[in-house]
Amino acid sequence: MSSTNPNLMLSAYAPTQTTTSNAFNPPSTGLPGPVTETNAKSWFEAMAKAWGTALDSQAAKITELSDQISNGGQDQPSTLTLLTTASLQMQFLATNASTSNNSVGQALETLGRKQ
Repeated sequence: MSSTNPNLMLSAYAPTQTTTSNAFNPPSTGLPGPVTETNAKSWFEAMAKAWGTALDSQAAKITELSDQISNGGQDQPSTLTLLTTASLQMQFLATNASTSNNSVGQALETLGRKQ
């Protein structure tokens, strides 16, 4: 996975802090520390990080559009349509992230039982 294309990078946890090294710090729940391209322990973890990054990016777009409507007073039909579109894109990404993570996890589980 390329570190230059943010659409191909995903994270298993929603970031609470972004660092300059493309690392994300999970919420303080006793979960493992930051995951970067260099310290991912498996391709499955790297795939989850890529999905998370894509979801984070889409969530930022939704937040920006929402702020324009609520704080900026831009409650025009065009802005509302963009927000609706961004929300539907988020739903699409979230569904596909969940499906791919579940499918790969089940495949790894099956492979682990066969060995």
